[in-house]
Amino acid sequence: MLGRLRRARRDASSDKGYKIIINVEKIETRVAQLQDGQLEDYTIERVGDENIIGSIFKGRVKNIDPALKAMFVDIGKERNAFLHFWDAIPAALDNGLEEVRRKKGGKKTPKRISSKDIPSIYPVGSEVLIQVSKGPIGNKGPRVTTNISLPGRYMVLMPLNDQFGISRRIDDPKERERLRKITEKMNVPEGMGVILRTVCQGQRARYLIRDLNMLLEQWYAIEELRQNEKAPLCVFQEPDLIERTVRDFLTDEVAEVICDDEETVKRMIGLVGKVSRRSRKRVHHFTDNQPIFDKFRIEKQLSNAFKRQVWLPCGGYIVIDETEALISIDVNTGRNKGKKNVDKMILETNLESADEVARQLRLRNIGGLIVVDFIDMKSRKDQMAVYRRMRERTDDDKAKIQVLQLSQLGLMEMTRQRLNESLSTSMYTTCPSCDGSGRIKSAESISVELQRRISSILQQSDEENNNLAVKVHPEVMQRLKTVDGETLIELERRHCCRLTFRSDPALSREDVQITDADSGREFGV
Repeated sequence: MLGRLRRARRDASSDKGYKIIINVEKIETRVAQLQDGQLEDYTIERVGDENIIGSIFKGRVKNIDPALKAMFVDIGKERNAFLHFWDAIPAALDNGLEEVRRKKGGKKTPKRISSKDIPSIYPVGSEVLIQVSKGPIGNKGPRVTTNISLPGRYMVLMPLNDQFGISRRIDDPKERERLRKITEKMNVPEGMGVILRTVCQGQRARYLIRDLNMLLEQWYAIEELRQNEKAPLCVFQEPDLIERTVRDFLTDEVAEVICDDEETVKRMIGLVGKVSRRSRKRVHHFTDNQPIFDKFRIEKQLSNAFKRQVWLPCGGYIVIDETEALISIDVNTGRNKGKKNVDKMILETNLESADEVARQLRLRNIGGLIVVDFIDMKSRKDQMAVYRRMRERTDDDKAKIQVLQLSQLGLMEMTRQRLNESLSTSMYTTCPSCDGSGRIKSAESISVELQRRISSILQQSDEENNNLAVKVHPEVMQRLKTVDGETLIELERRHCCRLTFRSDPALSREDVQITDADSGREFGV
C-alpha cells in the first residue's frame, strides 16, 4: 500500500520541475531535457558515431590558401581540417563573460599577433595543436582553432591563454565578488586562464579548486602525449554523451536524472560523485515496464516537434523550412481568430511563436542564418516585447545566438552557431522521389510527358512497325487506363505501332521506363 502511494505521488509530480531523461539502447543513447513536462532539448548518440567536436589534435599544416586566409591541416581524418587565420589568433573573451584581473601589475602584455603573421608562425609542414570547433558538414572538413579550452564541471581551463572570466549570467553582485576573490587566490599556472561557468554560483571554493586540479591533470596528460608522439594525432577525445550530460547539464536547476539502464546509472553516480557527492541522490534508475520515453510522453512530443508545421497553444502555428541559404520560419494566426482586440491576438501569437522558435532551434540543432516572419504589428511597444521575449528564450541556449530587432517588414534575423549537422539531417535522408523538395509531379503531368516522349521516339524511328514496352508506377497506370486510354489508342494508330504498358510498384511515381520490346533497347526519359 505504501509503495503504491509513493508511486502515485511520484507520477503526480512527474511533469513538474527540470528533469533529464536518458534512454540507453544497444544502437543509440537518447537524452531529453524536460521543463515542466515539456521537451526543451534532445540529443542522440549512436554506436559508431564519431563526435570530434571539442577533441584536440596534433596536426600538420598541409597547405596555405592566402586567398581564403586559411590553412588546411592534416589531423589523420578523411578530410583535412580548416583553420582560418582568425582562428589561429589568441581570442578575446566572449561578450557573455566579465574579465577578471588576478593581480595588479602582472606580466607584460604579449606582442599582438595579426592574421599577416600566421603563415610565418605556421608554415607548411609545421605542427600545430588545434581543437575542433565545428564538425564536418557535407563535403567540408571540420573547422578548428588554436584557442584550446578544456571544459570542466564548474570552469573552463584555457591552457594557452592567461585570461580570466566569470559568466555574466551570474547577476548577483555579492556572488560575483565572492567568485572574483576565489579566482584571485586560485593556483593557476602562469600563462593559463580559467572561465567560471554559471553553475559556479553558490558553490564552495574547494569544489572549484578540485575541478581546476582535475583539468590541470587532463592538460598535463595532453602535453605529454603531444611531446612524445608524431602528428597527425588525437591527443584528447571529447567524452561520450553520458559524460557530457553529467558535465554540462547536471546543474542545481535539475531536480532529477532518470535513466533506464542500471550500468549507466552506476557510471553516472560515479562521475557525479567526483565533483558533488550530494548530487548523486538526484540520479535514479527507471525500473517500470513501460518504455521511459513513453512514460514521460517524450515520444509523442518528438513526433510533433519535427513536423514542418508546429502548432501553438493559442491556436496559431509556425512553419519551418530549411533551405541552402537560410532557415525560414513563418508565423500564422491559424485558429487564433475571432477576438475583438486584434492587436492583442497578434501579440499573443507572436509571443508564443518566439517561445516555440527558441525551443525548436535547440531541439532540431538548427544553425546558420534564421529569418522569422512574425505577424505584422503596428505598435513599436509590441515589436520590442516580441524582441525581448526572443532574447530571453534564447539566453539559455548552449550555442551562441545573435538576435536582431524586427525590421520594417516585420522580419527578425538571427544567427545560431552551427557546431554540427542539424538533427533532421542526421535522422532523415533526402527523399529519392522529390529530392528534398516535398513535391512530386502529378499523374496527369507524368502522363502528358510520357505521351510526348513516346511520340518523339516514334517520329525518330526508321522502322515501320514499332513495338514499345512501357513501365510506370501503378498510380500513373491508373491514369493511363481510365482517362488517357483513347488518347493512347489514337497514338498507336497515328504511328502504326504497338504500345504495351505494365505497372511496377518498385518504381517511384515520376520514374518511367521505355524499351524496344523486340531489341530490348532502352530509351532515356
